[in-house]
Amino acid sequence: MPASPPLLLALPTPTLEEVCAWAQSFDNLMVTPAGRNAFREFLRTEFSEENMLFWMACEELKREANKSTIEEKARIIYEDYISILSPKEVSLDSRVREVINRNMVDPSQHIFDDAQLQIYTLMHRDSYPRFMNSTVYKDLLTSLAEKTVEA
Repeated sequence: MPASPPLLLALPTPTLEEVCAWAQSFDNLMVTPAGRNAFREFLRTEFSEENMLFWMACEELKREANKSTIEEKARIIYEDYISILSPKEVSLDSRVREVINRNMVDPSQHIFDDAQLQIYTLMHRDSYPRFMNSTVYKDLLTSLAEKTVEA
């Protein structure tokens, strides 16, 4: 029997209550690991997964306290998501981009806060409504509802 991909073993399974709560607000979706994961799967189908990856990288950076680690992570985030040369570049306005460019001289764990908010808002307004109407969401909701009925 072939081994399961290790990624699948680590994925959190949401409860029916959680999945229903995602429909109430984007914040409810983003606050749960299972919600972020399901939304990320959906974003992958829309070729905009980099938005979630950037948001998650910013969250991780905010929890960092070590100055050299902050500088290293900020540089990686910049190269992966802010640099115009990156294939995973996120869509930011020029004002936010300029502020980041100036602050990269001495980055803090909050260097990407404005950019992160811009991407969060973009996902909320643009991708979230489509996610709520997607087969990804509806199939998950249906399968959990069926399991609840069986139990």
